[in-house]
Amino acid sequence: MLRDYERKRDLGRSPEPAGGQPGSGALLFAVQKHAARRLHYDLRLEVDGVLKSWAVPAGPSLDPGAKRLAVMVEDHPLDYASFEGVIPEGQYGAGGVIVWDRGDYSPEADGALFFDDRAGAEAQARRGLERGKLSFYLRGGKLKGSWALVRMRQAGDNWLLIKHADAYADPAKDILQEARSVISGLTVEEIKAGKRPGPPRPQEIPGARPAPFPEAVAPMLASLAEAPFTDPAWLFEPKLDGYRTLAFVRQGRVTLKSRRGLDVTAEYPYLLPGLEKQPVETAAFDGEIVALDDKGRPSFQGLQQHLKLIREKSRSEAGAHVLYYVFDILYLDGYDLRGAALSERQAVLRRALAPDNRVRLIDSFEGDGAAVYRAAVANGLEGIIAKRKDSVYEPGRRSRSWLKIKAVQTGEFIIAGYTQGGGARAGAFGSLLLGYYDGDRLVYSGNVGTGFDEATLADLKARMDRLRTERPAFEIPPMPPVTWLRPELVAEVKFAEWTQEGYLRAPVFLRLREDKAPAEVRRNEAPIAGESTSPPGDRQGLLEQLQRPGDSFGVEVDGSRFGLTNLDKALWPAAAGSRALTKRDLLLYLARVSALLLPHLRDRPLTLTRYPHGIHGEHFYQKHYSDPLPDFVERVSLSSEHAGGFQDYIMCNNLPTLLWLGQLADLELHTWFSRVSAAPEGFALDSFGPSPKEAADRLLDYPDFIVFDMDPYIYSGREKGGAEPELNRRAFLKVCEIALRLKEVLDSLSLAGFIKTSGKTGLHIFVPVRREYDYAAVRSAAGAVSGYLLRRYPADITTEWSVDKRAGKIFLDFNQNVRGKTLAAAYSPRPTPEATVSMPLRWEELGKAYPTDFTILTAPARLARTGDLWAGILDAKHDLKRILQG
Repeated sequence: MLRDYERKRDLGRSPEPAGGQPGSGALLFAVQKHAARRLHYDLRLEVDGVLKSWAVPAGPSLDPGAKRLAVMVEDHPLDYASFEGVIPEGQYGAGGVIVWDRGDYSPEADGALFFDDRAGAEAQARRGLERGKLSFYLRGGKLKGSWALVRMRQAGDNWLLIKHADAYADPAKDILQEARSVISGLTVEEIKAGKRPGPPRPQEIPGARPAPFPEAVAPMLASLAEAPFTDPAWLFEPKLDGYRTLAFVRQGRVTLKSRRGLDVTAEYPYLLPGLEKQPVETAAFDGEIVALDDKGRPSFQGLQQHLKLIREKSRSEAGAHVLYYVFDILYLDGYDLRGAALSERQAVLRRALAPDNRVRLIDSFEGDGAAVYRAAVANGLEGIIAKRKDSVYEPGRRSRSWLKIKAVQTGEFIIAGYTQGGGARAGAFGSLLLGYYDGDRLVYSGNVGTGFDEATLADLKARMDRLRTERPAFEIPPMPPVTWLRPELVAEVKFAEWTQEGYLRAPVFLRLREDKAPAEVRRNEAPIAGESTSPPGDRQGLLEQLQRPGDSFGVEVDGSRFGLTNLDKALWPAAAGSRALTKRDLLLYLARVSALLLPHLRDRPLTLTRYPHGIHGEHFYQKHYSDPLPDFVERVSLSSEHAGGFQDYIMCNNLPTLLWLGQLADLELHTWFSRVSAAPEGFALDSFGPSPKEAADRLLDYPDFIVFDMDPYIYSGREKGGAEPELNRRAFLKVCEIALRLKEVLDSLSLAGFIKTSGKTGLHIFVPVRREYDYAAVRSAAGAVSGYLLRRYPADITTEWSVDKRAGKIFLDFNQNVRGKTLAAAYSPRPTPEATVSMPLRWEELGKAYPTDFTILTAPARLARTGDLWAGILDAKHDLKRILQG
């Protein structure tokens, strides 16, 4: 299909690309500005592994009345969509080229879009091209919404490019005035003049959003995979043997934080000058600090020696080969980038980071993960990390969009005791007793007696002597006398396999892991199995499973299998001319938004609201789930005053659980305002209680947010007697007005407010706060703010519990700030006739957006444009002292 393209060019002399592999997501499009003999624009749409291309002499127009000539030219390779440069004189199309716009697109058919159905999209595109009319929807940086290409009669390759009349049409706007590349930020004239790309423009990146500078970020973690694989939708990086570290740069000042959120800046003084000189105002980088040995390979032992010398104040001997390898950028100059795709973040990183001899950019390779793995192993590295190109950054989550493939099997284990040494080890120890937590119970996993040098033996013995206890940690098989220890040290051990008895076979001690909290140590996660050509985490494959014929069938989700039933049962009946929405529709919605939804559910106890017979049938709340649970569903045991003692609560920490909840017809995802995990503040979980169970329970006394639940009690006049007010525009505009007044108060207190529709008639405002205050203190702060607003606007606001006294006012409910209270999570569906969802908003959208704008059918398209507006909520925390002391 590229014969004409190759025939017209000497690819040995022209820098133009020759190939490219199709992705696995939505089809891509690009518009290039081409200063050839005559300036023109080239529209390119991906179809069947190539870019169908049209030269548009006058460029695209947002005016539906403008019909722009588009001349169909030869197919171009997929890699052309990112090509920028200068085609030399004497070559076909000589001149400068920039990527003026790019993104993804879907053909349109009777209002249906195919962003989640790649095969269906290509089939529809082929039909449109054959018939001479292709309607399509663009999601680009500059061009958005509905368009059409229409072939002119008797004109062969001549088509017309037309903008449909929709929300993105604007006859008064000349979009061509936005002349710069969406990749380099350069104009085509600057490219021709040889100018290099300027600083990145984060505001132009899909998914980026304005946000305050984060004080801390819990790093995204990779899941364990069984074997390397090859896929063009993934990137592959070497797995480095060092310490995961995030670097926060603010006006030339640098803070380094460990995986556990601890400030480690003082431990790496030699890295600071290179980071301080970065050409950014503010940035947050993610990377790995390593020490290189004399062969240039990462050496964990060398890194520990560096830290030992730093702590002994021997700085002149430390740091000789310590480097910081950067692999991600999470924040840049006022914009949170975590909601952007990895490919977009890496493009920004390449332009934002100025590498030097200490700060380096990690190598990243596309497609052939098996070859990258072989090269990593041959060079003595731990293995590789695989990352989906379209993955967003999920703080604190062990995601299946990032995978680690190790050359050897390793795990972290708690050192619970040791046996007496003999011979040369008489003054040290013989072997270490290892264990891991299963719930709040420490489980014996074997002994390790090899892998120690003399220095390690002495250092470990000194550390362990300070932790001796008389209390055994667990039951053990017969062995020499044991000295028991408090479970505070974590060791990394390599081993051959787990035995049938649950012990390690052929373990070898590698090192202490001071960056791992003992309470986090669990038995090695089961690796994700998959053939080399079919990587896990494939959302497109999941959507195809959910759309196959049949009312009941089994599905496989990220390695877990379970059954789905009654998929065609209507949960939301047909209303106002729209079709009924079924359990299948619910599951498709949850799958499509899962990457954005799951971070807001993670580690939070859930209250289920189940509607087995649809929104008009009987429903019930469920806090405790007594039936057997699938293995993938995580639980937390919490103290309950109502039930007495500890009760199990469900948490939704992974995609299989999310879809399992959909199978239960759980139409609302109600989450607590507190979490069982310590990140991102850097708390040591084990400092909250003597066992993980009690520590988790105590942590839940400390909420992440102040919450304000605003409901308008302004009636439309159509309600039946005694009914709650129905959704109406007058009431919703009033609640928006009061929300903006609340924002003024929050701004005056330097508190960040995150707003979303409730999905029903009101708004939810979440104010992230440091977890230094319990619910009583947070409720007191919420009451103080609410009382201030009530005194200023008594005619508009009420906090009255009596419904009769709320009429005509906005009910400002601050009493939700209590342990165990819940609200619908961001992106949760709601049991309304329109199947609305609770949608995060920008503050400037208040008064423009309306709750019914966001349904399980329409929300995915919005989220593809905006990303997660609440992605940085846990990193925007502030202190409450000013309120509590005022």
